[in-house]
Amino acid sequence: MHRILALAVAAASLVGTHAHAQSGPRAFTFIGWGDVPYAIPGDYVKVDRLITAMNAVKPAFSIHVGDIKAGNTPCSDEVFKRALDQIQTVEHPVVYSIGDNEWTDCHRADNGKFDPRERLARVRQMFFPKPGQSLGKVPMALESQALADPKLGKFVENQRFVRNGVMFVIPHIVGSNNGFEPIDPKATEEFFERNAANVAWIKEGFALAQSSGASAMVIAFQANLYDTRRSAGTSIPVSSGFLATIREIAAGARAFGKPMLVMHGDQHTLELELFRDVQLRPVPNVLRLQLWGEGKVHAMRIIVDPDMPGVFSFAPLIVPENGAF
Repeated sequence: MHRILALAVAAASLVGTHAHAQSGPRAFTFIGWGDVPYAIPGDYVKVDRLITAMNAVKPAFSIHVGDIKAGNTPCSDEVFKRALDQIQTVEHPVVYSIGDNEWTDCHRADNGKFDPRERLARVRQMFFPKPGQSLGKVPMALESQALADPKLGKFVENQRFVRNGVMFVIPHIVGSNNGFEPIDPKATEEFFERNAANVAWIKEGFALAQSSGASAMVIAFQANLYDTRRSAGTSIPVSSGFLATIREIAAGARAFGKPMLVMHGDQHTLELELFRDVQLRPVPNVLRLQLWGEGKVHAMRIIVDPDMPGVFSFAPLIVPENGAF
C-alpha cells in the first residue's frame, strides 16, 4: 500500500498538486470502481463489503467503469440482474459505464453463445431504464446523448454532468479492441456507429467545458486504450479500435489546457500515470488512472478541489477482508 500511495503522490505532482485531503469550498470526493464481481458467486460478498465501505465514505457519487462479470461467465439476465441489484444498494448516485464482458464477449461458449448485439440491447434496457438518471439509491440527473440528439437515441449509456465546475463525460468504450472485429460485418457496423457517437460526445464535452470555463474534466469508461494486441501498424503502437478515442482525448486535452483525469478499468491492476497519445507521447495535463478489478475488490477515492492547481488527489479505499490489492 505504501507503494500505491507513493505512486499517487508522484503522479499527482505531475499536474501540480499532491495527494492530501483537500478542503476548499468547492471540493468533493467521488469513488472509482469496476471489473467486479468476477468470481461468481464467491465475489458477491466481497462486493457487498466494498459497497459498505463506499457508503461509509459518503462520496458525492461513484463511477462504475463496467465489467459486472468475468469474461468466462454466462451473459444471462440473471447475472446482469444480480449485479444491478448490488449497485442499487449503493447509498449515493452511481454512474455506470458498460464493459466488454457485458456484451462483446458473449458469443463465447462459456458465456452462453449469446448474440453480442442482443446482449448490448438488454444491458441498455436493464441498466438505463430512465435515460438521464444515474443508478444508486439516491440517483442524480445526468445529460444523456440519447436525449440530446434523437438520431443517437440508442446511446443511453453516453452520459455527462458537471459538479462544482468539473465536467464529467462517460462514453461507451470497451476492451476487446472496442468491439471492432473486421471479420464480423455486424460487429464492424456496430463499432463504427458507436465509435462515431463516442467521438462526438467527447468532442462536445470538451467544447462545453471550454465555453463554460470548467476548472477540470474527467472522462471515464471501461477500456484500457493501450492494449497493443491489435496494433494499427508499426508506426502506431495502439489497437485500431482505440485510435479515434485517443486522438480525440489528446487533441481536446491539449486545447483545454487544464487538469484532466481519464479513468478506466479493464486490466485489473492499479496504474496512475500521464495519459499518452497514439504515439505514446505524454499529455502533461492529463492523468490516467486504471482501477483495481477481478480478484482485487477495492476502489479509489478521488478528491476533487477545483480551486487547487492540480485539482485531483487520490486515496485508495482498501477493504482488508477482500484480500490482495
